[in-house]
Amino acid sequence: MMSQFPVKKRRPCQKEAPPPLNPEDPVRFPDVVLCLVEKRMGASRRTFLTTLARRRGFCVEGADSERVTHVVSEGNSGDEVVEWMKRYRNCWAEAPGSCPALLDLAWFTESISAGHPVEIEPRHCLGVTVKAEKPEDRCQVAAYACQRRTPLVHHNQALVGALETLAEEAHFCGSEGRRLAFSRAASVLKSLPWAVRRIQELSCVPCIGEHSKKIIQEVLEDGTSSEVERVRLSERYQIMKLFIKIFGVGVQTASQWYQEGLRTLSDLETHHAQLRKAQQAGLLHYEDLNIPVELSEAEAIGQVVRKAVEQLLPGASVTLTGGFRRGKQSGHDVDFLITHPEEGQEVGLLSKVISWLDSQGFLLYHSSQRNTFQAMEDELLSSHGSAATMDLFERCFSIFRLDHLHCSIPRGAGTQEPGSMVRDCGASLAWKAVWVDFVVTPYSQFAFALLGWTGSKNFERDLRRFSKLEKKMKLSSHALYHMEQKLYLSAASEEEIFQHLGLEYIPPKERNA
Repeated sequence: MMSQFPVKKRRPCQKEAPPPLNPEDPVRFPDVVLCLVEKRMGASRRTFLTTLARRRGFCVEGADSERVTHVVSEGNSGDEVVEWMKRYRNCWAEAPGSCPALLDLAWFTESISAGHPVEIEPRHCLGVTVKAEKPEDRCQVAAYACQRRTPLVHHNQALVGALETLAEEAHFCGSEGRRLAFSRAASVLKSLPWAVRRIQELSCVPCIGEHSKKIIQEVLEDGTSSEVERVRLSERYQIMKLFIKIFGVGVQTASQWYQEGLRTLSDLETHHAQLRKAQQAGLLHYEDLNIPVELSEAEAIGQVVRKAVEQLLPGASVTLTGGFRRGKQSGHDVDFLITHPEEGQEVGLLSKVISWLDSQGFLLYHSSQRNTFQAMEDELLSSHGSAATMDLFERCFSIFRLDHLHCSIPRGAGTQEPGSMVRDCGASLAWKAVWVDFVVTPYSQFAFALLGWTGSKNFERDLRRFSKLEKKMKLSSHALYHMEQKLYLSAASEEEIFQHLGLEYIPPKERNA
């Protein structure tokens, strides 16, 4: 007998939007966008936590936002959070492995207490039931970084951080083979569209050796690696990191200083006369040069440089490259590529630009080198030439004096005054020292220079390896040379270079290998 009661209709899914934005709340971490799961948390508590997070500089958006990078839940399993999110974003139903990180409230509270997003550890992550899949489903990972799409934000932060620490230590010790092994393993993990939970998931993934797997398994099981922690706490590693951050100092110099018994920046000041001019300038502005450069600051410097270039050579272009072109919001330096569509017009431009910037008080230090491409061309084209990875353009390394009247980002309190090793607490200055590189390229080489100066280092290294080993071509930041046909292949864009190599074009924001 049919029931006489009307059938209750299911309520349509309603958008659970967070409280309205307060325009006075600062956004300090634009790359981190939170979504607080209301299920079991409740609307009032969610509103309170949202307001708290925004006041501390975090972005908080609704579950339907495509910008969400971290989903925070209280009292739910990972599977429950996935089901909750599926109501708002279809991608969760199709490819949960490529979705934001699912985190317990503990990560949120630790981040609020620290005043910044803390590193995601295994204990923060909510487990999700892994559906049965064919072994080959996760084995379609290309061996070369230039064949993989690697976004800026990836799913394996803790694992990558551990391997990169060991790669850095190997670099400090002069062990190039170990450095490349750890670096390539970290690069592969960055490209994976899922968070690794078990070491077995990497059985078919290339470029991950036994030592790297041991470190990965240790981090997965214990949340950390004893070997990595020993490295991080070792005196030599910490002193090398301190010295290597000085403008004009490389690994060889830092290692020599350590062997001589130098341990602090004060020790270096006592050896001031033995330092090169670049190192003296780097020590003088050490703290400023190790404060991350924000994108807005890089763009402000770009405006000044473009003004100078336009005055001196109308029609010339200035392009911001490096990590900023790959989508980063901050970096340790700023790189500009300068060219002119009429080949030859760029000759002599850099010296004029540097002279103008210096006369206007924008440069605290600068050192230029001439273009030596023609002189080194034979070595560049040889099969074993050490110059194959060198950049031989006319360029200038500089420390730029950024007047913050040109920039909307205020200086924070408690940072070091440029030109001084000590600074009174709470003081602030109207300018900041920034490491800026200027590179001038002929227009016919611009596409190659743009590709080379965009990075990342792992992406560029593998792009050259692929060219040589798979295509019998020699790629540099100057040209692409076919070694068998003995001819140069011209290219007016990065896309054309990829076409010459038979590679799918990877846009800059997916080259963060």
